[in-house]
Amino acid sequence: MSIKTAVVNGVATIEIARPEKKNALTRVMYQEMADALIAANTDKTVRAVLIQGQPTVFTSGNDIEDFMSSPPRDEDAPVFQFMRALLGCEKPVIAAVNGAAIGIGTTMLLHCDFVYVADDSRLAMPFVGLGLVPEFGSSLIVPSLMGHAKAAEKLLLGDPFTGADAVECGIANGVLAAGEVVAYARRVAERFNALAPSAVRESKRLMRRHSAAQVIETIKVEAEIFGARLRSPEAMEAFQAFFQKRQPDFTKFD
Repeated sequence: MSIKTAVVNGVATIEIARPEKKNALTRVMYQEMADALIAANTDKTVRAVLIQGQPTVFTSGNDIEDFMSSPPRDEDAPVFQFMRALLGCEKPVIAAVNGAAIGIGTTMLLHCDFVYVADDSRLAMPFVGLGLVPEFGSSLIVPSLMGHAKAAEKLLLGDPFTGADAVECGIANGVLAAGEVVAYARRVAERFNALAPSAVRESKRLMRRHSAAQVIETIKVEAEIFGARLRSPEAMEAFQAFFQKRQPDFTKFD
């Protein structure tokens, strides 16, 4: 299985487990993660959710071959079900990030409540380099976290950044040694066993209430443009270059 789930000591763990493909996400994996989040949200024994990858990689983002064979066409697509499930999770969500977190591997962190990254982590949102646009509300949240100038580096140039950078710009809570990230994140998740569950849920809702509608609207607008971009000549060139293991040539476009 590429997504492993378990509930232990009040923590629902969602583990991305496809290291042979750098934890690249497929439609099936998105659906499994969405189902796991929904189950955790309704399970009264669960007090927090922990999302983790493998010791050397969180996720390299979408599996390009799977993605192109059946791109998301409407709101029922598994990737959008995952987005809604993460946005709608009333319980604290903690992410433990080792290694690379690319594309949605970074943008999903924007919707977690706690993020802990390894000192060797590398995050990136290289959407423009693929002829695409930012997704999962990142065009709204990233500039609001770090300002337009730094957001332009991350979203327009697609510059990768470290775990320490993620902490500095407000995406992550802390940087730890690679071998300590998951255990530390789990300890944080287990702290919610001692807290009043309804008070935690209501506090999380209040913290996000002022921006919730704007985030949802942004995701909808991004999705419409993203879908159109998938069919664009620029994206086709980028994906062909990916499969041919070369740099895309955008010089013919204006």
